[in-house]
Amino acid sequence: MASDQSYVDYVCEQIADAGVISHRKMFGEYAVYCNEKVVALVCDNQLFVKLTDAGRSMLGDITEGLPYPGAKPWIVGDEYLEDVELITKLIRITADALPAPAIKKPKKKSAKKVAKKK
Repeated sequence: MASDQSYVDYVCEQIADAGVISHRKMFGEYAVYCNEKVVALVCDNQLFVKLTDAGRSMLGDITEGLPYPGAKPWIVGDEYLEDVELITKLIRITADALPAPAIKKPKKKSAKKVAKKK
């Protein structure tokens, strides 16, 4: 079952103060970004927050789950969504703990495309 856009919008509203929040549909589900870093997934209308040492330390006892078959464990974040302050802090520290996104190099035009333009 794919996730509903309305649920993804709700998640993004709840964490809006964590940073620059965006999402992207991927394979019928959604990746949630904070400051251009993937911090969460929404799969089957369930929130999964990327598991980091900082997040584990902040929450203590957590429930882990697999967002899709073959995935590494993520924090099941649904229980934190009603506490905006807590989920915002979790998303912020998760983003801070993750490496900066790789810089994409501009694609070079192929020789065929360059030749056609001349």
